[in-house]
Amino acid sequence: MGLLFKRDFHDEFGAWALGFIPYGGIDFGEIVGVAQAVGDGDDSAFYEAWVAAGDRFKTEATDTLTKGRQAVARDLFLKASECYATAKHPIFGFPVDPRLVEAFRKQTAAFDQAMALSKTPVTPIRIPFEKGSLPAYFIPAVDYPDSVRPLLILTNGYDGTITDMYFASAVAAIHRGYHCLLFDGPGQGELLIEQGIPLRPDWETVVSAVIDVAVTLPLVDVARIAISGWSLGGYLAPRAASGDERIAACIADPGVPSLADGFRQMVINLMGASPEAVANLGTMDQHLLDQVWDFITNNRKLSWSIVQRGFWVNGTKDLRAYLASLELYTMTGRESLIRCPTLLTMAQHDSLSSAANVFYDSLTCPKTLLRFSADRGAGDHCEMKNRTLLNRCVLDWLDDVFGTTAITH
Repeated sequence: MGLLFKRDFHDEFGAWALGFIPYGGIDFGEIVGVAQAVGDGDDSAFYEAWVAAGDRFKTEATDTLTKGRQAVARDLFLKASECYATAKHPIFGFPVDPRLVEAFRKQTAAFDQAMALSKTPVTPIRIPFEKGSLPAYFIPAVDYPDSVRPLLILTNGYDGTITDMYFASAVAAIHRGYHCLLFDGPGQGELLIEQGIPLRPDWETVVSAVIDVAVTLPLVDVARIAISGWSLGGYLAPRAASGDERIAACIADPGVPSLADGFRQMVINLMGASPEAVANLGTMDQHLLDQVWDFITNNRKLSWSIVQRGFWVNGTKDLRAYLASLELYTMTGRESLIRCPTLLTMAQHDSLSSAANVFYDSLTCPKTLLRFSADRGAGDHCEMKNRTLLNRCVLDWLDDVFGTTAITH
């Protein structure tokens, strides 16, 4: 399949929406229409085209709601939220662009309107955390809105949002009989964009606060609480499971044992550096660091990922500090602390999943490694071109672990 968007950088973000189509996201023709509106344009053109699509869906939703068609309006508000979420990706970073904040607020408002129009209305909740709180949504299973059921806690990655996570994972799960709890932690969504709170490696501290609230919810089967993380969440979810025994199952998509190791290998492969030279990224030789900096800043995707996005999310000001922070995100020495059944995914062409098999070998808990291949359209990051396959396999595994049965249609 060729590019939908003319620029590779834009296509990576815009084509992400393809994975949401089966779960109520905007349809293929709408994505093509946005791509045509962007054309050869820059990041501003990308932003404006997606926001315009979001505004169009929002207007349609509002008009539909005045006619009493709540279910249709809900679907349209969700599509609007998706468009606003997609719009801000290329401008995501520090210094914070006012358009980023505007799109995030419009995204959140549209998502809240959609949730309020659900057959069983969903209202945002706040999870007490340290001196503040985390935004969250408890979304009940479609066929069990009033029943005690297993809970799936979903945790995001670097620049993902609750809207993305809803389409990517929650829709499939709530239709399989699982209640879902979605939240923003430090370095994500509201906490980053509105409050400037950076990411932290001790995700078990964050998720324990989430579970403290989850176990008080009357519909949650406290003996069957699972956590699932995608992208960077493939590190965050296992890290949480290593520190809270109330987690009864863990899913990492993909399995990520370390953030530094992937970067370390890139420097070895591209710069010809010795393993000793990059044993600790934060203390590498200045000459090598300068070479790495030149390589990053001359690559649009890497510059966005690391300088624009990574520095901001990790709360760092320069490359050395950023690389030093990566060393803190590691499961080394914590593998045996995971006691619950754990599922790791490994997609064929996803560089983030390159160490999933090594991570798998290090685990001492009941474990499963699922490989996804390009010939099934699932070989890329987070299996986004065949998310239905990923969700089916993951939820089948979770059904087996929890002995879950659900209504089938």
